[in-house]
Order: sequence, then structure tokens, then C-alpha cells
Amino acid sequence: MKKYISYIAFVTLGFVACEPEFENSIEDGDVYTSGEADLSNFVAVGNSLTAGYADGALYITGQENSYPNILSGQFALAGGGEFTQPLMEDNLGGLLLQGQQIAENRFVLAFEDATTPLGPVRLEGQPSTEVGTTLSGSFNNVGVPGAKSFHLVAPGYGNVAGVPTGTANPYYARFASSPDATVLGDAAAQDPSFFTLWIGNNDILGYATSGGDGEDQTGNPDATTYGTNDITDPTLFAGVYSQMVNTLTANGAGGVLVNLPDVTSIPFFTTVPVNAIPLDGATADFLNQNFGLYNTQILPGLVQFGIISAEEAEDRQVFFNEGQNFVTIQDESLTDISAILQGPPFNLDPVTAATLGQVRQATSADLIPLSAAGILGTLVNNDPTLVNGVSVPLSDENVLTEDEQEEIAVAQASYNATIQGLAEANGLGFVDARAILQQVANGGVTSNGTTITSQFVAGGGFSLDGVHPTPRGYALIANLIIDEINATYNSNLPGVDIGNYPTVQVTNN
Repeated sequence: MKKYISYIAFVTLGFVACEPEFENSIEDGDVYTSGEADLSNFVAVGNSLTAGYADGALYITGQENSYPNILSGQFALAGGGEFTQPLMEDNLGGLLLQGQQIAENRFVLAFEDATTPLGPVRLEGQPSTEVGTTLSGSFNNVGVPGAKSFHLVAPGYGNVAGVPTGTANPYYARFASSPDATVLGDAAAQDPSFFTLWIGNNDILGYATSGGDGEDQTGNPDATTYGTNDITDPTLFAGVYSQMVNTLTANGAGGVLVNLPDVTSIPFFTTVPVNAIPLDGATADFLNQNFGLYNTQILPGLVQFGIISAEEAEDRQVFFNEGQNFVTIQDESLTDISAILQGPPFNLDPVTAATLGQVRQATSADLIPLSAAGILGTLVNNDPTLVNGVSVPLSDENVLTEDEQEEIAVAQASYNATIQGLAEANGLGFVDARAILQQVANGGVTSNGTTITSQFVAGGGFSLDGVHPTPRGYALIANLIIDEINATYNSNLPGVDIGNYPTVQVTNN
């Protein structure tokens, strides 16, 4: 059951980069112009998506293929200036703090043999990027992996001394202008003539990727009380985002704001099928016998005692068939009956009671994150009767339930309304990344003869972490921004041919 993810269709992958070609070049003798935009000093502000993070790490090749760096190449055709980035020291992607590795190396695609892929593996080797070695100078790309909206205005977020305690960000600590600097302040200090701003994904993404292992802080604007995986209060987000836009446009800079995609558009949540458990008839019958007492006596008894409703009892039924089956999960939104099951009249042992405490089978509305792929179908303590996702339900952090998705969607909708409203109010460009990534997820997007989808590995749009784009995906984002600049600022900048950018890398490449 472990190998239920099929890595197929590798003929669609592009593993090598070619010389860029223009997607919409103009005739010989004409010139490219920036229109009403001043591209001479371009600064990109954001998080990992701006930094060029991919394959679960930040590394040189990824940074060179970041959408801001791709943009800068096109901007150079119409007055754009030098574009600098806080490059990592290698292509492994890990981080060191005082010689100890604190961030993992990047993923590459491993193969069992020439034609049989195994899946993503971490590159081996000792990284050479030391967080404590501060880079000098200023940088046009101030994308900081892991940053939430309010982190960009937080003094000390780049203080190396705060990295071990989690109060500072190791990526920003490498290039912060001072220990008390802010990301926004460092961006504004460069007096940008043009900027991009793509921030807010992490304000909901941590909650999503942890399976809702956090709190929805809507109504609480005090970020100092937040946990790592909490959803940011939309009012706080709106205030911080407005501050960023006001600061970046203070000297008349133009720019483009980018909104936030749905979590259901990324392969981290769409790759592992919720009905991932294949069973033969005999195994299904065996499991149904084991859950028979629970279904036919315990649940009706709890309804009779008034502990749960008949509707909840129906939701908690566990039943298997021959063929593909929905996984079993622990759902924290259900009434915890584990303590009740240990007492009369049930008198179950503590382990069984804990297993049944909040168990139900997943439905088609639930999402299983990619991080659960290595857990499903594995044995607990090598016991063939204890199978994760079957007789042992997945823990709550390994499933994103429909209710948790709704919490994310409500916050995201508010964030996106803020972003679009501020773009319109300030005469800035606006890119609807949510809409385009929905297209990528639902059949794909074709550009200049190259189609990318959100299919994990084979689709070409997303890297091996299932969250961040490949270079080809970042090229698509760059083209969207160029299209918006042309529309908003009357420029005629050319896009790039996304087919000339690579997708995932294999171990022997």
C-alpha cells in the first residue's frame, strides 16, 4: 500500500534549460519600452515564492530561476537596472548555524532503475551556507522563505541571535541590514522605482500543511500571541498589507500586487488520494469484523446515552469494501469519547479507546497532505494488524478536513479582497494568481506550445515539495506579471518561453 503514488509520464518533463526565447517578441527595428513604468530600480518583496524557493529548499539555481530574476532579465530590455539577490553558497540548499545544520537539503527525484521512479529524496552532503555569515550590501530580491505578512514589518526578524529561539528568520538573518532591521524597511531604503509584492501565503499555509494543527486567530490582531501554524487575523493582515503598499509607493513607485492561490490548487494537497487503501475481499471482511462492535453497538449506545447525535454516529461509521477504500482518520472536531469508552458498559482498554476516540473514515471532501504519503499503509511496531490509515487512523495533522479548509478559505478570501482593493485604490497592477493556478490544477495552462499542470512530478508546474513552483512554473508567474505591467503601464515588455525553463531534477542529472 505504500507505493500508491504513481510517478508517470516522464516524457513530458524538461530536465535541461535552454537559452530563453521571447514569447511575444516584436518586429525587428522596433524597441521595447516600459511605458509609464520606471523599471530602473526594481525591488521584489515577499516570501519563499519571491525568493525562488523550490524542492523544499533555497538554492542557487532556484534563486536564479525565481520569478523576480526572470522579470529583471526582461526589464533590462526597457531600462531595467542591475538586480541583486542574496544567493546561497551552493545548490544543496541546506543551512548551517554555527556549523550545525538547521535546514534540510533540497529534494531530487530518485529512480530505482532507469525507468522506475521512487520519488523525492533529499540530496546528501554538507551545505556551506552559514546563517551567521552576514552578506554585505542591499539586495533587490527581499523574498524571505517562511515569512508571514506581519513578519515583514517586525524589527529583529533578521537578528542572528534570535534564530535559535525561533524569533528570527535564518534566511533574512543572512542579509538584513542590521539586527533590528525590518524586511519592509530594507526594501524601502533602496528607493524602488518599481516593485512586486506577493505575501500572505504563509498566513494560512502553515495551518494547512500541518493539517489544521493551529488556531484560527480571526478576531485576535495580536501577532505576539500566535503559534507557528495559526491563521492570521484578516484585520491584522489588512493593516500590515496597507502599510507595506503605502511605504513602497511613498516616492511614486509603480508596482504589481499578487493575490493568494487556493490550497486545493497545489499538489501537496491533491496528490495523495483520499481513497488510498486497496483491499482484497478477505482483508475487508476481517476489518469489518473488527469494527463491527464499534459500528453496531458502541455508536448506537452513545446515541442512546445522549453523548453523541445520531448524525454524528452515522459520520463515524467505519466500513471497508473490496477495492479502493477511504482512509481512517482522527477528527478533532468530533466528540472525544475515549474516556467514556474506558468506563462501563464498554470497558475498552486505553489503546483501543484512544483509537476509537475521534475516528471516522475520510470523505471526498477531506484532503490528505503529501507529507502523509510515507505513513499510509505502514505497520505500527511491525504488527500486521496495525496499519496506518486503516486499523490505526491517521492523526489529525495528517488530514485537512472540510471544516479546516473552510476556515482557510474564509481568511484567504478576506486577504485577497484586501490585496485587490489596495491595487485598485493605488493604481497598481494586480495579478490573480488564484485564478491561474486553478486553471493549472484543472486541466493545465498552455503557453507558447508548452502545457503545465499541477500533477505531481509529471505536470511540470510544481517542484518536488508539492508547494513551490518549478523554474517553469516561476516563468509562468513572471509572464503573468509582465502581461499586467503591459496592461497597466502601457509597456510592451516581452514574456519568456516557459518551455525553455526546466522542471524537476533527477539524482543523476
